[in-house]
Parts: sequence; structure tokens; C-alpha cells
Amino acid sequence: MNKHIQPPADTASSPIYDALRRDLVGGRFAAGEKLAINALKEHYQVGLSPLREALNKLAAYGLLIQENQRGFKVPKLSREELDDIAHLRIELEGMALERAIIHGDAVWEADLLAAAHRLRRADVSLDKGEEWERLHTQFHRTLVAPCGSVWLLRFIEQLHDQFDRYRRLGPKMPSIRQELDEQHHELVELALNRDGKAARALMDDHIHKSYEVALARYQAHA
Repeated sequence: MNKHIQPPADTASSPIYDALRRDLVGGRFAAGEKLAINALKEHYQVGLSPLREALNKLAAYGLLIQENQRGFKVPKLSREELDDIAHLRIELEGMALERAIIHGDAVWEADLLAAAHRLRRADVSLDKGEEWERLHTQFHRTLVAPCGSVWLLRFIEQLHDQFDRYRRLGPKMPSIRQELDEQHHELVELALNRDGKAARALMDDHIHKSYEVALARYQAHA
């Protein structure tokens, strides 16, 4: 079987890049907000050169918009964009999951069980804050890691970040979150049983339910 491919490490990554990316995805900045360079320097305790480098790379990644000679602003949100992101997630993650189930080896199985265990413990012990988000992202990465395509993993990673800008807009929805949490572990069982068709169907439903959460939060803020 093929070795599973880890999501590509961003060669542009740096502490300021990572911090800004996390805050942009997590909603620290409002959609459409123009970023004040001096305020960013003070808040992140960073020099102008590494800050501008990080901002340029985040603009290339799609989490910022660079305005000619006028700095950077956070992209606006729209129903059309959310629909597009969700549709692409269903297509690409379903494809990646089916490929991962075909190619995943025993190491992947162990990694997946470990990621699922850490996430389940977090479901019980954490308040769905940043640590839970990190473990949630790691679980989804591990699930599709052996798909065999660095580019497919890269696109999925970018779509997750864009999708989470909507999903993380508002308060938690415990009833739906519990159902989504259970689906994580059902996905593991199907993956380990090598049932690609059923796993893809469940992934489609999982993303659709997450989309409903994201849409409700977007509509509450629109």
C-alpha cells in the first residue's frame, strides 16, 4: 500500500503567519474589516517586515484581500461563497476519503485511532475552544492523509479554513455538535472496515450538517 501523505507543511509558515491565520479563521477580525498595521504590530509584538510578509502570504492563501497601496482587509462573507465551499468540500473530501481507505496502511490505522481518541476525550473535557479546534482539524487531516495527492490535501486544507470562517461565527449548537461528534467515530469504523462507499456517504452527510450550522450562524450575522 502507498505511504500516506501528510498535509504539506507551509514553507511560508512562521509564528506571526500561524497566529494571524488562526485569528482570521477564528473570527477575531470582522468580515470586511480593514487591518491596521500599527495595531497588528502592537498586538502580535512583531516587526513590520515579518508582519507584511505574513500578510502577503495570507492574501495569496485567500484569507485576506490586498488592496493596491491601501493595505489589507478581511474578505466579506456571502451565502453564495458558503454554498460553493460546502459543495467543493463534499466533492474533494469524499474523493480523498475513498482514496485514503484504498491506500491507507497499518500506520494510518493507528494514527487515525489515536486522533479519534484524542478528539473524543476533548469532546468530553474541553469547551470547544482552540485546543478542540486543533484536535478536530488534526482528525480530519488524518482521515484523508493517505489519499496520495499533496494537491488534493492542500485544496481541502484551504477549504476547511474558509468554511470555518462561517462555522465559527456564533455560539455553539450542542445538539447538532453531539451528532457531528458521533459521526467522527462512525467515520473511523467505516474507514477501518474499508467501506469506502458508506464512508463517503457519511462524510457527505457530515459536511452537510456542518454546512447547516455554518449557514445558521452566517444568517444570524448577515
